[in-house]
Amino acid sequence: MRTIQFREAVCEAMSEEMRRDESIYLMGEEVAEYNGAYKASKGMLDEFGPKRVIDTPIAELGFAGIAVGSAMNGNRPIVEFMTFNFSLVGIDQIINNAAKMRQMSGGQFSMPMVFRGPTASAGQLGATHSQAFENWYANTPGLKVVVPSNPYDCKGLLKSAIRDNDPVIFMESEQMYGDKGEVPDGEYTIPLGVADVKREGKDVTIVSFGKILKEAFIAADELEKEGISVEIVDLRTIRPMDHETILNSVKKTNRLVVLEEAWPFGSIASEITYIVQERAFDYLDAPIQRITTADTPAPYSPALLKEWLPNAGDVVKAVKKVMYKK
Repeated sequence: MRTIQFREAVCEAMSEEMRRDESIYLMGEEVAEYNGAYKASKGMLDEFGPKRVIDTPIAELGFAGIAVGSAMNGNRPIVEFMTFNFSLVGIDQIINNAAKMRQMSGGQFSMPMVFRGPTASAGQLGATHSQAFENWYANTPGLKVVVPSNPYDCKGLLKSAIRDNDPVIFMESEQMYGDKGEVPDGEYTIPLGVADVKREGKDVTIVSFGKILKEAFIAADELEKEGISVEIVDLRTIRPMDHETILNSVKKTNRLVVLEEAWPFGSIASEITYIVQERAFDYLDAPIQRITTADTPAPYSPALLKEWLPNAGDVVKAVKKVMYKK
């Protein structure tokens, strides 16, 4: 095992797959000459050349459309958005073409492509650069949605996403690119649609994904000092969602808190809550609690942003609520 940064895991996954399959290429703003806005494609232009690592204009609608057309013609594009906030410019191509082409063509066209880049907040970047759209894309049949929380999962999941014959939305975080973690030297993949129990516990289940998962671990350490044992489930893949891992954990702990860095209305947390009450209602010893951002655009003020974002203190309060403890 080596210790590498999250950005290096992204780069290794893409490079290894591009060496394996010449139909794979990377395109996006600053991915080539600048080595990526977050240095997640460092060295790839030198290795693969300008025909396979392509700098694009600031025109997400255009290059998302080019990627859709090339996927229909046998290529396997990886499209980097500088942030998923900018994917809204190309969302027509993603939702109306990439996600629907297999069905609308009667299976004549598969759509093997990955749209990747950072999601959610990354500090004081303001309301239009701090949005999480996992639930938007997960609401679209035909798309798979992946949000890794660490370098090991990132590399294994990204390799699987690139090999998948359907379009995959692969969401990262600007604040995680420098995170370090252990990653094997050899070849490995992680199947899409499989959650992971990151921490075993017996009193309460916390389900989360992406960078906000860190707050769950901080809270779990605090709660352990008070004798409360927390189980943490990392979804990893939002769609298809691994319901069984969630349900098995809830059946063991009988309590559930869902932590998500997104707005509350129509959230992933709401979907999880529905599934659990439908299939494990009799196992619940307390109402499910969800923790989300405030239901407003993200503020720029650091004081307001701190209040807007979920944190470990919010998690501790929610866990104590389902435990009926003060």
